[in-house]
Amino acid sequence: MAKITTTSLALMTAAAVISLRGLPMMAKEELTMFFYIGFATFLYLIPASLVAAELGSAFGDKGGGVYTWIKAAFGSRAGFLAIWLQWIQNVVWYPTVLAFAAACIAYTIGKPELANNGTYVGIFSIAIYWLATLLSFKGTELISKVTSYGFVAGTVVPGVVIILVAIIYIMQGNDIQFLHPQENVASIVKVTTEGKLHPRLFPFIAGMGDIAFLAGILLLFAGVEVHAVHAQELKDPQRDFPKAIGLAGVIIFLLFTFGSLAVATILPYDQIDLQAGLMEAFKQIFDKYHLSWITNLIGILAAFGVLAGVTSWIAGPSKGLLWTAKEGVLPPFWAKTNANGVQVNILIVQGIIVSILSSLYFVMDNVSVAFFLLSALTIGLYLIMYLLMYATGIKLRYTHADLPRSYKVPGGNGGMWFFAGLGFVATLFAFVVAFFPPTQLPVGSPATYVGLVVAGTVIFVGMPLLVAKRPHTHL
Repeated sequence: MAKITTTSLALMTAAAVISLRGLPMMAKEELTMFFYIGFATFLYLIPASLVAAELGSAFGDKGGGVYTWIKAAFGSRAGFLAIWLQWIQNVVWYPTVLAFAAACIAYTIGKPELANNGTYVGIFSIAIYWLATLLSFKGTELISKVTSYGFVAGTVVPGVVIILVAIIYIMQGNDIQFLHPQENVASIVKVTTEGKLHPRLFPFIAGMGDIAFLAGILLLFAGVEVHAVHAQELKDPQRDFPKAIGLAGVIIFLLFTFGSLAVATILPYDQIDLQAGLMEAFKQIFDKYHLSWITNLIGILAAFGVLAGVTSWIAGPSKGLLWTAKEGVLPPFWAKTNANGVQVNILIVQGIIVSILSSLYFVMDNVSVAFFLLSALTIGLYLIMYLLMYATGIKLRYTHADLPRSYKVPGGNGGMWFFAGLGFVATLFAFVVAFFPPTQLPVGSPATYVGLVVAGTVIFVGMPLLVAKRPHTHL
């Protein structure tokens, strides 16, 4: 088996997790972002990485990913539910990341107001998604080459630039916006006895709505299990994998934290828009120095990063679903592939769902609310999969104790209970929080918001259970 280096695995993991679309969401939390990032890193990212690494090393000679892992612990029905949720959450994720790309292009063409135009964002998301799907049908090497450069050109470069821009902004004596809050938002600002506003380091929590962004921020750290399956390809998995995850964690922490701080440094709170905040920060700075062409260039790069990522991932998670179809868990319709081996019917169904979800931008008054609603639905579905994964890690230590594992969560069974248990509790808490409308956004009717998230979760969790009842399944 070919070996990979600790650094390579760290960069692969970071590339799978980091997305610039999350910077405005964390910037919206201003200094309380450290609380959320700490929660996500220590109670979610690290436990998920360690448990996924053990499961990936134990089943490294088998395909199917989380389907195979969870099937071994709880049976094929639970395994199918897990791989379905991993797939469907990715489907729900596409409209959110495409909305960010739509905002980037809006700024590039000099029409920033379009970033909050639901019709534009919806049409853009649907059109670009189907274009990426058609390209995926061809399975060309060109697509893989384009996507391989997407992370560096479309994520790292704009991320580093926004940090450098913020440093220059500060050095020139401009006001650091997050130190001088203008908006009295209780969750992130406290009022002194003299009536002055001061930023909080720890969020004021009067209700679940005050920390609803926690669910969306966790989504930004999701996906570490994708590359944990490569743990056994390291020279010394037991020693090198924790190093790789540690390095990836540092990269993720630095880019997310300083990138978000950069946005919060430049933009006042009320100007931080969830899908356009990053581009607005670039625009304000570069327009000031008559360098608007740099904003256009950054917009193209960031959009390229998003589109490359979508094209890269569009057929990825659905391969796990294809695996279950080939095992007979799904009807033959789902197993159809074209001459290039691409799962065409799955991708068509995927595209139809993405188009329906993108239509939310047409009917909701506030694009940021629609953006966050889809994010909340996405993380809700993904967190259910993680709950199953943590439970699997613990159970297999007892039911499959002799299963060879090139990497094991340190500390014996107690260590597995600690890390998987910690991750399970944190994940369950975040799952509950995802159903509460955030106080930071004008959601309109809270009941409607909650109803949409609940209905979406029930529908997408119920769909695989309905499919599983078909007589030709092997469940």
